[in-house]
Amino acid sequence: MTTPEENAPVRGARPMRRPGVGRDAVLALGLLGTAVAGVAAFVKAASADGVRMPVAPVAAVAVLLLGVFLAKWSLAPVRRRPAGYAETPAELPDVGGDALDHAAVDADGFEHTVAALCARDGCTAVEVVGGAGDLGADVLATTADGRRVVLQCKHYAEDHRVGSQDLQRFGGTCFAVHGADVAVLVTTSSFTAPAAEYADTCGILRVDGEALAAWTEQQAPPPWESPRACAAPSS
Repeated sequence: MTTPEENAPVRGARPMRRPGVGRDAVLALGLLGTAVAGVAAFVKAASADGVRMPVAPVAAVAVLLLGVFLAKWSLAPVRRRPAGYAETPAELPDVGGDALDHAAVDADGFEHTVAALCARDGCTAVEVVGGAGDLGADVLATTADGRRVVLQCKHYAEDHRVGSQDLQRFGGTCFAVHGADVAVLVTTSSFTAPAAEYADTCGILRVDGEALAAWTEQQAPPPWESPRACAAPSS
């Protein structure tokens, strides 16, 4: 059973910026050059046919129209998902400092609440991957210092404890298949003694219902910041 420790500072989300500023500038200059070259070719062709064109006004209008287009394009909002979320913001609950009622959601919803906790506490590349064929991984995340976190979520009733078979199935894939640096099994209930012993032997972190409440309320650090967090065992 994990024990609450001192509060860990919560890292805020980074502000979103339009990516590729240098690339955008090159693209804008390329469009400008194309427009000017096109106007010049048109004027040259018209002159060859004996048609006199007001070169300066035509070029000025072309450049003006291109400038308006580029200004609208550069100021358009960037519709991207926030860093650290695999789902849209509406699909991941906003986890604040108050306790979240994990028992009020179903098993799929529980995976999303755990993913939201990971994102809140500084993880990036957070993915909810639970489902058929997940090979024991429900949530994947990357810590701020680059460690890969693999979490399995067990949404059990209080009297349904996580057994050793649950831990053995997870232990067989979390490191070898998913490449975990930190493997965590999170449950709304508790662990049997054999399950706890197996987890401790294999280096799997356990978060029971009590520890989950402390993590949610920010009265304990996230599992990957606990003293028991360890790297994947060497082969």
